[in-house]
Amino acid sequence: MFEEMSETTLRLVAFVGIFLIMAAFEVAMPRRDLVLGRRGRWVTNLAIVVLDSVMVRVLFPVVAVGAAFWAASAGYGLFNWLGLSGWAAGLAGFLILDFAIWAQHLAAHKIPILWRVHRVHHSDRDIDVSTALRFHPIEIVLSMLFKIAVVVAFGVPAFAVFVFEVVLNGMAMFNHANVRLPLWLDRVLRLVVVTPDMHRVHHSIIHRETDSNYGFNLSIWDRMFSTYIPQPRDGHDGMTIGLSEYQSEDPARIVWALAFPFKPMRKRGGDQ
Repeated sequence: MFEEMSETTLRLVAFVGIFLIMAAFEVAMPRRDLVLGRRGRWVTNLAIVVLDSVMVRVLFPVVAVGAAFWAASAGYGLFNWLGLSGWAAGLAGFLILDFAIWAQHLAAHKIPILWRVHRVHHSDRDIDVSTALRFHPIEIVLSMLFKIAVVVAFGVPAFAVFVFEVVLNGMAMFNHANVRLPLWLDRVLRLVVVTPDMHRVHHSIIHRETDSNYGFNLSIWDRMFSTYIPQPRDGHDGMTIGLSEYQSEDPARIVWALAFPFKPMRKRGGDQ
C-alpha cells in the first residue's frame, strides 16, 4: 500500500519524464509543421494544467485513488459485493475505467453544455504533447467527480486506479504528440492503443472527423462502437487542426482559453 505522498511523487515523476521524452521526440521527428509554434501555446497549456492541479487539490479531500481505498474499507462497489479481488479485479477495473473515460469523452462532444467546456481542448490550433494538458479546470473537476463515482460504484482496487491514471496520462501525452512514427509501427500499435496519427484525426476541423476516435488509451472502443476513422480526409500534412470558427491566435492566450466556455457559441463551420 502506498502513501498519498508517494503516489503524488510517482505520478509527478512519470508525468515529467513522459512529457520530456515526447517533447524530445517532437523535436527529433516531427509529424507536422506547427502553425502557432510553441512559445505562447506552451505557456498557456502548462498554466492550465497547473490551475487544474490546484483546483483538484482544493476541491477534493481525496482523489480517485483515495476513493478506492475508502470504498474497499467500507465494502462498497460491485467487485467488493461479488468478492472479486486481486488481479482479476484490477484488470476488470482498468478496462471499466478506460471505457468510462471513452464514454465521458463521447458525451463531451454530444451534450452541448459539456461541449462548451471541452472545446477549450479542441481550440488549440496545433496538436502536440502540450495539448494533452489543455483541459479547462471545470472539465477536470467534472471528470474527477465522474471517475470517483465509477471507482466507488465498481469498487475498483486502489492499485488499479493508480496504474490506470499513470497510463492514461502517459498515453494522452503520447497520442497528442507531434511525432512521426513509422507507418508499419503505427498500424501495429493502433490495433491495441491510440497512436498520434489516430488521435490527430479527432482534432480536425471537419465535424465527421472530430466526432470520431474518442479513445485516449485503448483503441478497441472506437472500433466496437463504429466511431473509428483511420485517416483524415486531407492527410496529416494537409488537415487543419482546431475549431474552424476560431482560426486565429486567440486560442494561444491563457485569458481567452479560460473565458472561452462562457463566450457565446458560434455556429460551427467546416465540412460535415
